[in-house]
Amino acid sequence: MTEQDRTEATRQVILRMEAALAANADDMDTHFHESFRWMGNQGCGTKNNLQAFRDHWQLPLRAAFTEREYKTERLVCEGDWASAFGHIEATHSGSFMGIEPTGKRVNIPYMDFWKVEDGRIVDNWVSVDFAHVLVQLGRDPFGGHGWENFDDGSVSSPERHVRNSP
Repeated sequence: MTEQDRTEATRQVILRMEAALAANADDMDTHFHESFRWMGNQGCGTKNNLQAFRDHWQLPLRAAFTEREYKTERLVCEGDWASAFGHIEATHSGSFMGIEPTGKRVNIPYMDFWKVEDGRIVDNWVSVDFAHVLVQLGRDPFGGHGWENFDDGSVSSPERHVRNSP
């Protein structure tokens, strides 16, 4: 198989998996290897097999956010590797990080990096911006100290200290 063929095969695996997640499919072993690892950022956790992914990510996400629309903004593939960034638009319909359902539509930004082997995803490194989601639901996870306040001028940036080398 040529590198171009492997790249296209990887792309098709990812597209099928994304479509299955969006459709609330339960046959995830079609898309994920039995030794699948899902490694998320703080607040998301690490799932060391497909069942843990389903029990501690996929199903809780479904319960907390319904009417999900997956909006992949860019998918890049090379050989057995793929990456994407985008967001999920969803309705907050179930408990999420201690916040009872609000019915609000939220935007859940994400970045994914996948390794595909034997036609299925074996590893998935993920960054999901739950802080952004919490702010949309009325919680400030940074207690007013988020650095975006420097950008809008509502808080002055601390003085930078430059040390000169001897």
